[in-house]
Amino acid sequence: MFQSEVTRREWLKSLGLGVGAAAFTSVGLTNREAQADFVHKTDKTTGKLLDGSQAAPCTLQVDGSIVRPSVSLPKISETDVLVVGAGPAGCCAAIAAARLGVKVTLVERYGHFGGLATGGLVLHVLGHWTKQDGKSVQVVQGIGEEMMQRLEAMPYGIINREFARNPTLDAEAYKYLLVEMVTEANIEVLLHSWCCDAIMADAPDPKTGNPIVRGAVVQTKLGPQAIIARQVVDTTGDGDVFYAAGAIHTQREYDIGLVSRIANLDRVNPPAGTKPPRYLGDASPVPGVRWVNMAGPSLDGCDVRVLSELELKHRKQIWKQVEEVRSTPGYENVYLMETAPQIGVRITRVIEGVETLTLENARAGKEYDDCVAIGGAWSGDHIGWQIPYGALLPKNIENLVTAGRSISAEPFMSDLVRVYPNCWASGHAAGVAAALAVKSDVTARDVDIPEVRKNLLAQKAYLG
Repeated sequence: MFQSEVTRREWLKSLGLGVGAAAFTSVGLTNREAQADFVHKTDKTTGKLLDGSQAAPCTLQVDGSIVRPSVSLPKISETDVLVVGAGPAGCCAAIAAARLGVKVTLVERYGHFGGLATGGLVLHVLGHWTKQDGKSVQVVQGIGEEMMQRLEAMPYGIINREFARNPTLDAEAYKYLLVEMVTEANIEVLLHSWCCDAIMADAPDPKTGNPIVRGAVVQTKLGPQAIIARQVVDTTGDGDVFYAAGAIHTQREYDIGLVSRIANLDRVNPPAGTKPPRYLGDASPVPGVRWVNMAGPSLDGCDVRVLSELELKHRKQIWKQVEEVRSTPGYENVYLMETAPQIGVRITRVIEGVETLTLENARAGKEYDDCVAIGGAWSGDHIGWQIPYGALLPKNIENLVTAGRSISAEPFMSDLVRVYPNCWASGHAAGVAAALAVKSDVTARDVDIPEVRKNLLAQKAYLG
């Protein structure tokens, strides 16, 4: 059917790729036409026979316990800075580190970058404005601001970029932009790789006596594989690396929702006097498309049974909500465009850091000698608050920093920490610190803070 309507050549031209499809061939892809019809199919798949000796399954013991065998893992990569988790914090960390000239490897469990900002469809950019002496100040700049500027140049990339407003971005535009920025920085990328363990040195740090993180194990379709690193940045959101490494932390419960997008809102035609239905959500950069947030119950976002149950319940609830919208006169053509492929877990594990952010100190405008970022307000209606490097640094683990929602903060502050402009800021700081630790051949704990601040400012971060 496809071939009878339009040729492959015409289709590529319509996309602006040209006959050679350079956009494909530049990354080793071809524009070969797939043929499902056995009459036309002339090629065949090839493979390699495996005898099963590669397997190392767990053993069910007679007492009912399950034992995992001790096996040597293949090494998939060796790097200077390993960033685990490619959400807003992780992407900023990886880009910042790479721009300082070290080798960076970025690991992500999904097939895209952006975390909840893309896979979670959380499109509102909250938390980069503050009030200072009665004036609005943008406190999150640097790589995060660069991202927003580049989204502005893209069709339907971002809206409401006016001064002192909270803009809204498009998930697909942001996915594409992050691919551009990560590949521009020559970062090694491993997608579809879930961190399942930490790699520790066989001896503790002689100075502190703390265990030393030397990398991470990622679960892949080829089994678990090892990545060795001189410094590790945990931006998984759930603290997957520092949890496995034995860092002191708090396990928290918080609202878990599921975001959706509805479409055809530009085609509604309600009769005069019709009350708009509920669940219409907020505007997005794409005309006629709105994104609908969901709070959800406060539960353990690391519990697989909780997550499984909520995925099912939330999808049913979203469908019912859209049906309610469609039952309103004039809204019959509205439809459910998509539900987020990534459930909206907001807060889970939080490290116990060298410093801890508190609401009292934030309200008082406490200043830190090791300030590496300034956090903002949800609605830009209060003063900025400093983020000390110590809040990114676990108390009892070496060669690891964290960024994003898992930095050391009391519960009230975690609600500010988790919005992604503030994740941009802490991720930017973590990436610079990790890169400088590598270049100076010191642990993350011993990195030179004035040098970190100097390099952050050179990368246009805002430090007050």
